[in-house]
Amino acid sequence: MELAMLGQILEALALGGLLGGIGGLLGIGGGILAIPVLVMLYGMNQALAQGTALVMMTPNVLIGFWRYRQRNPFPLRTALLIGLCSVISTYPAARLAVNMDAGLLKQCFAAFLLLLAAYFLLDSRLRQAAGRPAWPETLLPLVGVVGGLFAGLFSVGAGIVAAPILVKGFGKKQAVAQGLALALVVPGAVVALWTYGRAGHIDWQLGLPMALGGVCTVSQGVAWAHRLPESRLKQLFALMLIVTALLMSRHT
Repeated sequence: MELAMLGQILEALALGGLLGGIGGLLGIGGGILAIPVLVMLYGMNQALAQGTALVMMTPNVLIGFWRYRQRNPFPLRTALLIGLCSVISTYPAARLAVNMDAGLLKQCFAAFLLLLAAYFLLDSRLRQAAGRPAWPETLLPLVGVVGGLFAGLFSVGAGIVAAPILVKGFGKKQAVAQGLALALVVPGAVVALWTYGRAGHIDWQLGLPMALGGVCTVSQGVAWAHRLPESRLKQLFALMLIVTALLMSRHT
């Protein structure tokens, strides 16, 4: 029994390390990859997988935010504003998720992945309209609210949704947008983690070693993100989302 438990811990550490590196590379914390893996490999229902993924994702996004800001400084006041506003919608969305039918939640998650994939594929072919005025900074709190909604409902996706809004709408550079997006993921992840934990939708024995593995690799992932072509990363990420969504929709 002890050998089996040790094997499970080592497996979780390795899995967390792999997902943490990829999460740092894509600026997403790794949760969007962890959820389908937990569903398919460990037989978890959707809500339990989302809660367990949050255990790994929360420290990852904290480190990722710090690393992105080191490389691309941006005002902490702006990051704090977006992050705090995300809490407004995270809690009610998380409550909805933990009380939703697991099968329906899984189908919604798969649809969410497909929509994200479609955006990234189209975005790699389309350029932002020249001369289009940026949105006023006073609307930045809305980015936090929208991101918090996805953070609570799916436990992932806040940063992926927020970054394109910050780039396309507010004219932020991609690296700055990813750092600010992680800023709104941090408080949303903490609130969602607390909500899922209270509902009993977390496997701590698996989630904690995954978190430790992710902490060891997320910084390297961020370093990779600054070396590889952005357009290629978007295309590969979109294909990964499509495959993941198809597997999730079929695995019932």
